[in-house]
Amino acid sequence: MENKTYRILSKVDSPADIKCLSMDELRELCEEIRHYMIECCSVNPGHLGPSLGAVELIVALHYVYDTPEDKLVFDVGHQAYAHKIITGRRDAFLKNRMKDGISGFLKRSESEYDAFGVGHSSTSVSAALGFAEAAKMLGLGHKSVAVIGDGSLTGGLAFEGLNNAGASKADILVILNDNNISIDRNVGAIHNYLLKITTNPRYNKAKKRVWDGLGEGRFRNILQRIVASIKSYLVRGSGGHLFQALGFRYFGPVDGNDVEQVIDTLKKLKQMNGPLILHTLTKKGKGYAPAEADQTVWHAPGTFDPETGERYEGAKGRSRYQDVFGEVLLDLARSNDRIVGVTPAMASGCGMNKLAKEIPGRFYDVGIEEEHAVTFAAALAAGGMKPFCNIYSSFSMRAFDQIFHDVALQNLPVVLCLDRGGLVGEDGATHHGCYDMSIYRSIPGTVIAAPKDELELKNMMYSAMIAEGGPYIIRYPRGYGEGVEWREAPYEALPAGKGEKLAEGTEIAVIAAGPFAYRALEAAEQLKTQTGWSPAIYNIRYIKPVDQELLKEVYENYSRVVTVEDGTVLGGLYGQVAEFMSAQENPIPVRSIGIPDRYVQQGTQKELRQECGLTAEGILEVILQEKQKK
Repeated sequence: MENKTYRILSKVDSPADIKCLSMDELRELCEEIRHYMIECCSVNPGHLGPSLGAVELIVALHYVYDTPEDKLVFDVGHQAYAHKIITGRRDAFLKNRMKDGISGFLKRSESEYDAFGVGHSSTSVSAALGFAEAAKMLGLGHKSVAVIGDGSLTGGLAFEGLNNAGASKADILVILNDNNISIDRNVGAIHNYLLKITTNPRYNKAKKRVWDGLGEGRFRNILQRIVASIKSYLVRGSGGHLFQALGFRYFGPVDGNDVEQVIDTLKKLKQMNGPLILHTLTKKGKGYAPAEADQTVWHAPGTFDPETGERYEGAKGRSRYQDVFGEVLLDLARSNDRIVGVTPAMASGCGMNKLAKEIPGRFYDVGIEEEHAVTFAAALAAGGMKPFCNIYSSFSMRAFDQIFHDVALQNLPVVLCLDRGGLVGEDGATHHGCYDMSIYRSIPGTVIAAPKDELELKNMMYSAMIAEGGPYIIRYPRGYGEGVEWREAPYEALPAGKGEKLAEGTEIAVIAAGPFAYRALEAAEQLKTQTGWSPAIYNIRYIKPVDQELLKEVYENYSRVVTVEDGTVLGGLYGQVAEFMSAQENPIPVRSIGIPDRYVQQGTQKELRQECGLTAEGILEVILQEKQKK
């Protein structure tokens, strides 16, 4: 893209700076914000597509409402880059999602304009309701607005908030930002309901007849506003009933990419009280042709050439764990007609789109509904199927009760594949999958597997398929594997609770989980080269049930133990090993390397692993420290 001078944006340091702009200047500002996003995100990746689509909507909100006194609550935050840029973080946006930079999501500690921290879906209505009630009790008179996407609206928490807000007659505006897609294409009854509203044949037939007769010009612009009102009347005949039944007054749909229309509408709604819904239609990827053409890919495209839209690829010749999962699941499903796949709106992200394409009858994308996904999978298992339910590790915590109550307590053979385990990188604290091993380890009868590489993931999926009872949890990291050959290798059952010894050594034993077994091996090799001495290295494989024989061997043959895991050290692998050793007659000391008891912020995976000592160098340093304690 050509170098651009940001004539208006360069002067916007807070929302107060946009309130004096003319409508033409506001339109120009929107285009400058959009261009600036593309420029920044091309070299510093982020959630580009959804934010491109919400520019006019966000500019209009800050133009009409008096933020930060009036509270704007965004759902997830994928769409909120324009909000960050015009609330004093324009220059800081150059380091969006970078280590020691600003967060990619809204964060209360970062700005007074970030009313409520977000990162997971469907929270905005409940939060906005809380602000509305607090303002009422304190007599402040501040307005409360929730901005929620059509994808997030499928989440049960959103409906809990809507139900409570409507019943309480709260002074709240919910803006439904409807772009017909979340990450993958939206599915389900709510999506179809919204589609029905926006495709009402009476409205579209009338619009085409009048538009064709008018042509371009001032009269069309005037009539466009009139038709918006007519459209609202017409669609209420077939739409809006759901929201009205929940106690909300429904308005829309309006063109969310027309800043003037949104401002005019918001000004009117600001004068009203009670629960209100404004339905806006926006285009994900708006203003950037590649992002408009492939909205799923450009949700978060990575680095790219802003001129051509060419995306830069990652590591060559290595498989991503999500691709291993997708290919293996499809292969297992071909040979076992009881296997089904379930995912909460992450089909392409987790690799399950491969199953969806070849065997669509055994694939279920249930929308952004983690709790439902698990209970649905539990009943599939109770009905005789073998469900593989894939949820990002961080999001799986929402379904803890279902994993415990609906799967584990009933001993149902559900395979839970937790993608993005450990430190995910630039998405930061809301998305790190650090807590899964310690959280689910507390559930009786649960298997927790942590494959060290692509081949172990393949074999653990096979082992889960043939296992009885459940849940069988396999957690693995985001990104690329170790580069081992896995496609042509035959399946091998890996018994639950059985680890392996990777390298002989003396004095100290290192017990590692997941790919960090390789980093431990690298540290041992460096020590052997430098000193002629090295510790023993073990790959635990299963956090639960833990390999008691392996731990007994370590206790009997070594004087110290170091555990390595990309999970919180409180309760995970370290907890397992420390509990075992402390129960022995003469306990041996255990030193942990893992995620400390604090929130790790954003940065690249490499940077964050270095911060936590999860590198060969970090492991080597700890081993040397332990050796000196003899």
